[in-house]
Amino acid sequence: MNQMFKKASSVFTAIVCAASITFSGTSLVLADGEIDDQTKTTIETTAEGLTETIIPLTDKQIEAYMESGDDFTENAMTAWNGAKEELGDMKETGSVEIEYSNDEYTATVPVEFEKEDAEFIYVFDKNLTPTSLSVDVKYSFATTMKNAALNTIMGLGTVFVILAMLIFLISLFQFIPGSGVQQEKAKKKAAEEAASAPTPAPVAAAPVQEADNSELIAVIAAAMAASEGTSTDGFVVRSIRKINRKKR
Repeated sequence: MNQMFKKASSVFTAIVCAASITFSGTSLVLADGEIDDQTKTTIETTAEGLTETIIPLTDKQIEAYMESGDDFTENAMTAWNGAKEELGDMKETGSVEIEYSNDEYTATVPVEFEKEDAEFIYVFDKNLTPTSLSVDVKYSFATTMKNAALNTIMGLGTVFVILAMLIFLISLFQFIPGSGVQQEKAKKKAAEEAASAPTPAPVAAAPVQEADNSELIAVIAAAMAASEGTSTDGFVVRSIRKINRKKR
């Protein structure tokens, strides 16, 4: 296993070293911004060689390269390791496209894979040494719609879960002492108890002692008839009222 790592590491390192040593200082940009053929060939060869070396690496080889201590190697392994599961096996590579800007060359290598297509984007410095790699996965329309549908379902599911949690929390308020729900329940219970309580029977009024009043009326009527010198048939005593006189 160690021999396999050493062999793969040697091939990978040889490509990088060959690009940086053999073509160091040979880059040339023409006045109109075009890249000279020698520089273009150098970058194309290096980008294609790196791509064909990186793709077949196993997981253990990738892990070994991640601890190599070389910035570009670790960066390239991290970029490829994050995208390879979505791509599958390689089918073929396309033509390399090269651009020059700010003393850097950008080489894009299109690669067709079993599941999705991708672009390996390399950045070279002015000495034609590779400094970074990024793997841009080109998702198909079907994959994009599938991911959008999954994101929508996950979003709706999250909303429903949050609503269910809020409803559950609100339902717990009725068990909190002193809450409005508890007070409403207490009022309702008191009203039900008051409604179910038996209505007290009305107290019968005490009968008026008409006999005593009749005797008093007869006495008063007789006294008035005697003082007037007439009989009691000439007037009728309808009511008797006590007058409180002030004491002098």
